[in-house]
Amino acid sequence: MKEIKFVDVGEGITEGHLQKWLVKDGDAVKEDQPLFQIETDKAVVNIPSPISGRVKIIVGEDATVHVGDTIATIGTEQELKGAATAPSAPKVQAVQQAQQAKSAKPAMETAKTKEIIATPAVRKLARDLGVDLKSISGTGPEGRIVENDIRNIAHETSIQTRPVPKYSEVLEEQHSEQVERIPMSYTRKAIAKNMEASWTIPRAVHMDIIDATALFEIVQREKPKVLKEFGTKLTFLPYIIKAVVAALKEKENERFNASFDHEKFEIVLKRYYNIGLAAEASDGLKVISIKDADKKSILELAKETHELGEKVRNGTISLEEMRDSTFTITNIGSLGGGYLSVPMINYPEVAILGIHLVRDAAMVKDGKVVVGKQLPFSLSFDHRVVDGAEAVHFGNSLIKYLEDPDFLDIV
Repeated sequence: MKEIKFVDVGEGITEGHLQKWLVKDGDAVKEDQPLFQIETDKAVVNIPSPISGRVKIIVGEDATVHVGDTIATIGTEQELKGAATAPSAPKVQAVQQAQQAKSAKPAMETAKTKEIIATPAVRKLARDLGVDLKSISGTGPEGRIVENDIRNIAHETSIQTRPVPKYSEVLEEQHSEQVERIPMSYTRKAIAKNMEASWTIPRAVHMDIIDATALFEIVQREKPKVLKEFGTKLTFLPYIIKAVVAALKEKENERFNASFDHEKFEIVLKRYYNIGLAAEASDGLKVISIKDADKKSILELAKETHELGEKVRNGTISLEEMRDSTFTITNIGSLGGGYLSVPMINYPEVAILGIHLVRDAAMVKDGKVVVGKQLPFSLSFDHRVVDGAEAVHFGNSLIKYLEDPDFLDIV
């Protein structure tokens, strides 16, 4: 018989939400057959059966499970008849409380042996005010507990435990019939935690504008051919990914493809190029990871970004497809608005590039005002690792590649 546990999937995940069972209690299942769906703060994951047999469900749907919890058992019919269900949370807590009480018993017995010197009136005052005489060191002669000792302790305890209503809670109470509290999903909790981690990074932002006229013309020219021959929709994004990787590979820009080790005060340079792409899903923002982007063509990048984007939208993206990015791009322009922004760094990376909407704009070329395509960008960076001058150099490299994109091969 085999126990099915919620295993440690990495990324700091300690709990999940058992969203849906894909089999019924007592069903015969085959090895590698999906058993149930677990929603973590990163993705919804199908958990397969490690062996063939019959399944006994222990944890029902819509339950929170922690790493190490037994969710089901699989075995023969005979084995399952004697299978015990996993202890419920209240039972586990009761056992833990009993163990804690047992370990604390010697200390309690020691405390009881302490001699308490106090008059009957002081003892009564302590009972009335809820003060434990054993926790007090008296200030009277020979350690005697006096009335002031009791009142001082009671006053301090009252200050520490007195609930102080927040102004927002007071207002909420006044509008109780017009206020709704919405529990955060696992994804939104993950976003909140990641944003708190990102906010600890001392950031600065470099902004500039790319003349995207040539890039626009190439994409418009190649788009029908790529769609017809390869069935893939071509956008600006694969070109931007290629240009970012080319810029990161320049010696002067290598610190943008890194992370910062706060404990050792070391910069961890990455010699691989996994480009993260922020993707909007129905339950919040996710970051997909294009592995080894430097080894892929424009066409391959176009296919992969489309496929992973579809997985985000239909909820089938895996943890592996969202981890281990080294530099992130957020395509704000794809949402149809926004001129410039300050993107949040995808912790623990060093920088994030925000790409905005391509617009028609008046530009000066060879002393003449012409209409062209402008692509604004924002580069948020960790100022502990790189300085403003380096950010400008990275931006100039990006501009250089995207204003002359002919060097970027389609296939």
